[in-house]
Amino acid sequence: MPEAVPVSLGKGRPTPKRRDAEARKRGPVPPPPTTQRQAYKRSKATGGTKLDRKAASADRRERMMAGDDAHVLPRDRGPARALARDVVDSRRNLIGLFMPLALVVVILYFLAPATSNAVSLGMLAAIVVMVVEGVFLARLVSGRVHERFPDEPAGAVKLGWYSFVRASQLRRLRAPRPRVQPGDAV
Repeated sequence: MPEAVPVSLGKGRPTPKRRDAEARKRGPVPPPPTTQRQAYKRSKATGGTKLDRKAASADRRERMMAGDDAHVLPRDRGPARALARDVVDSRRNLIGLFMPLALVVVILYFLAPATSNAVSLGMLAAIVVMVVEGVFLARLVSGRVHERFPDEPAGAVKLGWYSFVRASQLRRLRAPRPRVQPGDAV
């Protein structure tokens, strides 16, 4: 049979405050490095090898591009934003042609200055079409998000702007990467 352990009346000293205990554990803060060489040695000692840092960075980027909520930028977090991305990515948008069209316009201005009036009118018409499509897309996305997530606090204007900006990027350059193909039902 085990022996009875005597009950102690206390440890004989007060419990230290948390900040004091943590400060003792960490020790004094080292002075800032005075030379580039000291700074390099300190960062190398605390950060691991260069290959480890590169691998960790590549892993974080891959998770962000895959849409992992813990690794995406704050503007892309949440189920409402994920649904907005899926709705935008499931459609073919004229808005995405803006940057290539702007490049063509700049080239035409330099190569054929005589056509600058026609090019300007064409660009103005393209901008009007893109704004109209952006408003339509914003209404579509905010409607679907509010239909699926009625308690989501995201406003229609913010979701609309988010979807417009995403649609204006070339599909290949979007981050996080599109999860759906054009034409898929969302």
